[in-house]
Amino acid sequence: MLWLLTALLAPVLAPYAPDRIDLSSELAPPGAAHLLGAGENGIDVLTHVLYGARVSLLVSVFAVALSGLIGVTLGGIAGYAGGWVDEVLMRIVDVLLAFPGILLALFITSVLGPGLSNVIFALSFTGWTGYARLARGQVLTLREREYVQAARALGSGPGRILVHHLLPNAAGPLLVQATFALPGAILAEASLSFLGLGVPPGTPSWGALVDQGTQYLLVAPHVALFPGAALALTVLGFNLLGDALRDALDPRHTER
Repeated sequence: MLWLLTALLAPVLAPYAPDRIDLSSELAPPGAAHLLGAGENGIDVLTHVLYGARVSLLVSVFAVALSGLIGVTLGGIAGYAGGWVDEVLMRIVDVLLAFPGILLALFITSVLGPGLSNVIFALSFTGWTGYARLARGQVLTLREREYVQAARALGSGPGRILVHHLLPNAAGPLLVQATFALPGAILAEASLSFLGLGVPPGTPSWGALVDQGTQYLLVAPHVALFPGAALALTVLGFNLLGDALRDALDPRHTER
């Protein structure tokens, strides 16, 4: 919640505009003028950390939503249809899983160039496979249940059964998967920005700020320390949220 509020209220909380530079304060340590210090060209680190949260929020939410939409749709179709449809879709998933996701994302962004939409597309292209396999497994488990047979007997078609009966009952594990995918998307965006293949130059980003700070670790460690800490705490928070959701939605979980 703190991360979400920080991202939404960045224009209100930030002490300076994100494009402001102050050469006289370049690499200044934390102080009254710059609470978290200043970076290259005198940029305010606190301002870029706050606005970087907005970039991470935008990329992670859209990438996870698009990945989930594609993966759940294809996985649900594969699990319900079976046969050659299932074989074709799952072999495509196997081929994509044979490559490390970050390498595919690097290849896509290097071809398309830096940009928010390109980063979202690259992360979605590599991220839908996990949802597809999970949705397929859930549908295979649920498709022979009594309420599904009753829906067939009442004349419901495959599309209606899948949308109104199977996928809603598989929503719990898929929601947990999405919660765990959010920190992965945040780390992937930061990694791409760190390598210069994420957001366009000049856009506040935690990965880009860490990359800038690595050049000055011995003279101005705060430039990399604070965005790195924001990244670590955000990922930790989402992982803890995913654990809590998994325990809350697991019917076999018993309170200690």
